[in-house]
Amino acid sequence: MPAATANGITLEYETFGDPGAPPVLLIMGFTCQLTMWDESFCTALADSGHYVIRYDNRDVGLSTWLDDAGAPQLLELLSGTVGAPYSIADMAADAAGLLDALGLASAHVVGVSMGGMIAQTFALDYPERTRTLTSIMSTTGDPTVGQPDPDALAALVPPPPSSRQEAMDQGVTTWKVIGSPGFPFDEAAVRERAAAFYDRAFHPAGNSRQLAAIVTQPDRTVPLAGVTVPTLVIHGEADPLVDPSGGKATAAAVPGAALKLVPGMGHDIPPELTDEFVAELVGLFARG
Repeated sequence: MPAATANGITLEYETFGDPGAPPVLLIMGFTCQLTMWDESFCTALADSGHYVIRYDNRDVGLSTWLDDAGAPQLLELLSGTVGAPYSIADMAADAAGLLDALGLASAHVVGVSMGGMIAQTFALDYPERTRTLTSIMSTTGDPTVGQPDPDALAALVPPPPSSRQEAMDQGVTTWKVIGSPGFPFDEAAVRERAAAFYDRAFHPAGNSRQLAAIVTQPDRTVPLAGVTVPTLVIHGEADPLVDPSGGKATAAAVPGAALKLVPGMGHDIPPELTDEFVAELVGLFARG
């Protein structure tokens, strides 16, 4: 996969489709590598006539690791005794820098979970570069909405695995808790994905810095009222990690935003929903 210098760091990325087609920037969530965007999902979007870009956020995968910035502790962040090494706005600037490196003036911006927070911030900070906004299983930063179930939060941030096998076991444990109860759980596929993540770029030290950016993000509710591009919000009704109130609040904050609540969907995108989601996105992109 290629890499680009963006916002002073290196971002690993991959593209699908015709570079001359309307671009779609896919922004992944907390600790997840670009390959978490399923290849079939990316290919389907490309086949619909779009130039699809997926990339590793800073501190994950093969993008720059910011280990010199330290590893803030959650209690220190919550008490205000230390600040976050970087912000969600910095990560939105990474996305803008990647578009610069690719020579793209604007894109349809699609973010999932933490990536949804980044996508929302991108739309606020770079409105002229945002064709449409899609926020999936995310929230506004308002601490009164979108809060996780304690068991889901614990499953998301376990102690770092000490081996490849433990990474695979943790992957199964985590996705059984936060995944979609209304759809089949493919344990073999989850194990394979966890092993692939481990083999590609095992870097648990970056987790605390990404978490710090999430914990210290501002409440975007009021500024989101200024978003004027076509906006789609998708959220699973069974999401235990970002309560559906986060998606509802996002849709309520953006004028004219469409809200799609999905029964049985948790904090992942089941492959059974690929065709439906691609159709929703293509319809949104046509309005942008």
